[in-house]
Amino acid sequence: MEKSLSPAEEKRWNRFSTGMARFHDHFKEQFDTLYQLADGTFTRFGMSLPAYFNYADEFNHILTLHHTIEEREIFPQLAKRMPQFSPKNEGHIKAHEEIHDVRLGKLVARWKDDPKTYSPMEMRGCLDSFRSVLFRHLDEEVEDLKGENLRKYYSSLDELKSVRL
Repeated sequence: MEKSLSPAEEKRWNRFSTGMARFHDHFKEQFDTLYQLADGTFTRFGMSLPAYFNYADEFNHILTLHHTIEEREIFPQLAKRMPQFSPKNEGHIKAHEEIHDVRLGKLVARWKDDPKTYSPMEMRGCLDSFRSVLFRHLDEEVEDLKGENLRKYYSSLDELKSVRL
């Protein structure tokens, strides 16, 4: 039978998932904003088309940077004990590939070169092409990092301290 945790211990066990949830919720908000404003309503918020393109580029860049850090720094540490983060288990890495194997960056670059070719439908189609995998992936990572799950692989908070996230 598993020992009952104090609220403070529970919070410490959940610090990775809580921190990751903040990042991931921000990505979801940015994605939803990109999608909602794609029809040109960005002008209602004082945003020009070039500013909207910059917002899309920033979203794409920061998400790519986030995933790169996970793959190079975080996943290898977790994979030592957690099979879902192992390179042999394609779950998280494959999701990263699917998310970034979209044409968002190429579309935005094309539209920056020739803004008259911007298509709200094409932008939303592009976003639709990876929304479900992105949101599912973000939620799965947070779930995998919850204290309840971490306790299956780490016997104490002291052991978990060795993981640098």
